[in-house]
Amino acid sequence: MVGTAASKACVFQRARHNRRMQSLRNLAGLILAGFILISTTHAAPSIAQSLNLKGGFVVHLGCGDGQLTLTLRPNSSFLVHGLDANPANVAKARAAVKAAGVYGPVSIDRLAGKRLPYIDNMVNLLVAENLGGVPMAEVMRVLAPEGVAYIKSGGEWKTTVKPRPKDIDDWTHYLHDAGGNAVAHDKQVGPPRHLQWLGSPRWSRHHDRMASMSALVSAGGRVFYVMDEGSRVSIQLPARWTLVARDAFNGVILWKKPMKKWHSHLWPLKSGPTQLARRLVAMKDRVYITLGVDEPVSVLDAATGELIHELPDSKGAEEIIV
Repeated sequence: MVGTAASKACVFQRARHNRRMQSLRNLAGLILAGFILISTTHAAPSIAQSLNLKGGFVVHLGCGDGQLTLTLRPNSSFLVHGLDANPANVAKARAAVKAAGVYGPVSIDRLAGKRLPYIDNMVNLLVAENLGGVPMAEVMRVLAPEGVAYIKSGGEWKTTVKPRPKDIDDWTHYLHDAGGNAVAHDKQVGPPRHLQWLGSPRWSRHHDRMASMSALVSAGGRVFYVMDEGSRVSIQLPARWTLVARDAFNGVILWKKPMKKWHSHLWPLKSGPTQLARRLVAMKDRVYITLGVDEPVSVLDAATGELIHELPDSKGAEEIIV
């Protein structure tokens, strides 16, 4: 009886020891996984920060297993497209993206050939450890003006910036600029030949009431507009006026800012009161707007939408000229 009891005690001790060791191994694995996750998630913000990129369309050429691809979207202002010539890598990367729950804003495709699947002047950032036979001229073709190619060469990461053509103009005010002469100094504009990008919503709210697009300007490679994003089911439903910033070359939504009380969306004249379109101005890295009919002029960061300051004595302003 004593021997049996001792044997049982010994077996119990060994089982407890094994459970303890397994727990330690599991803990070590979790610590290692957490370390790897922290390391990879830290990498992408550092890339974006070093390049001063606040949002836009990012391409990862040669995405491999997709781990670095995931880090290239530090926030919702980015859309990321991973490309790889190897079908096995595409499958691994897609599995990683799906597991992370971000498939859609981050997507993976196979690259067949040496031509990148984008229209000219579309990509804000292209990252590649190996171009895989894609010519540098092709990379420059798809980069948007002021877009960046971040490519590893000779063991070092090198940055190449595509210059903005001097003959592209901005449309900063309602009638082009502060002078009010609605003629652009843009030599690249011409008859429409293709769509650069297509974004939602596809339809406005109603054709017999105030237009859903109330104001629109463009500066610094971005488009800013005031739009009623209320339900398209019925014009009788409440309006939801919003200031939206998009990348002008690919349409990626960079940020949104809700507006306060705006003019009635049930106004029978489509364009609405003429002064509404004059309340939005964009100049390089700043946006000037009244965030409501009765609100003073706010100065916003064009890249992030953050409020820089408010001009309290401007309440009631009907036109902004910078």
